[in-house]
Amino acid sequence: MVVPQRLRSGDRVAVVAPSGRVDAARLAVGVEHLKGWGIEVDVMPSVLAGDERLRYLAADDKARAADLRNAWLDPQYAAVFCARGGYGVQRMIEYVDFDELVAVPKWFVGFSDITALHEALNARGLVTLHGPMAAAVEQLAVEEGRERLRALLFEPETVTDLLHGARTVVGGVAEGRLRGGNLALLAASVGTPTYAPPAGVVVLEEVNEEAYQADRLLTQLLRAGWFDQVTGLVIGDFSNGGVGVDDTIRERLEPLGLPMVEGAAIGHEPLNLAVPLGLPVRLDATAGTLTPGALAGS
Repeated sequence: MVVPQRLRSGDRVAVVAPSGRVDAARLAVGVEHLKGWGIEVDVMPSVLAGDERLRYLAADDKARAADLRNAWLDPQYAAVFCARGGYGVQRMIEYVDFDELVAVPKWFVGFSDITALHEALNARGLVTLHGPMAAAVEQLAVEEGRERLRALLFEPETVTDLLHGARTVVGGVAEGRLRGGNLALLAASVGTPTYAPPAGVVVLEEVNEEAYQADRLLTQLLRAGWFDQVTGLVIGDFSNGGVGVDDTIRERLEPLGLPMVEGAAIGHEPLNLAVPLGLPVRLDATAGTLTPGALAGS
C-alpha cells in the first residue's frame, strides 16, 4: 500500500479530463473552490479542447492520456484532480502506463467514470480519493463534502469516520482495503486487461440506472465471481434510479451474508463525501461506521 504525501498550502495541482466534455464556466467555479484551500491550480491543455468528431469526449483518447501522464510525472504537481466523469476512460486506458504512474505517488481525485482509473491504480497498491471533481460545482458548493475532501488531502488524521447517515442492512464487522466505485464501470471492466476483483470492503454508487439495469449490472458481477473475496458492502447513492432500485440491490446482495450498509453519502448527490480507495478500513455495519486505517504516507 502506498499513500501519497499530504498537501500543504502553496502546493500546485493539475486538472485533467480523462472522460467527458468539460464546461468551461463550471470548471472555473470549481477551480476557485480549490484555490480557496491555498493551492495553485493548473488546467491541462486538452481539458477544454473537445473532440470534433465525438463531442461527448473532452478530447481525443491519446491527448487525454497524455495530459494524465504529463500532469502525473511533472514534479511541480502534488495532486491530480479530474475535471468530471461522463464517459471516456475505457477508451483511453490502453494508453496509460499505470506502473509508471504508481512509481511517482501523488493524490488522484475523481469518481464515476474515473472508477476505471481508480481500479488500476488501487490494484497496484496506490491509495486514491473517490470524491468531488474540479467541475462538480454542486458538490464543491456543499461545505461538508468540500471539507471532507480537503481534510483527507491536508489533515487526514482528523477524519475518523467515513460514513454519514448510513443504514444497517446486514449487521456485523468487516475489514480489508476499500475498493469499488461506480457500478457500471466495475461491471464494464470484467474480462479486460485492467480487471482486478477486490479483496476487502467495497463501496458501490450509480446514477440514472433503473432497477432492472442495476439488477443486470449486479448480476454480471455476481456471475463473474467479483464478490468472492469481498468482506463488507457500503452502498452509496443510486441517484435517479427510479422505483425499486433499493429493493433490487438488497435482493441481489443480502444473500451474500456480508456486513452491509446503505444510504452512504457517496456518489452523484450534492453531498458526496470523499473516501480513500485502496486504504485498509473497518466497517461496523451494525453501528454504521467506516473507520479508515492510518494514512501512513502523510
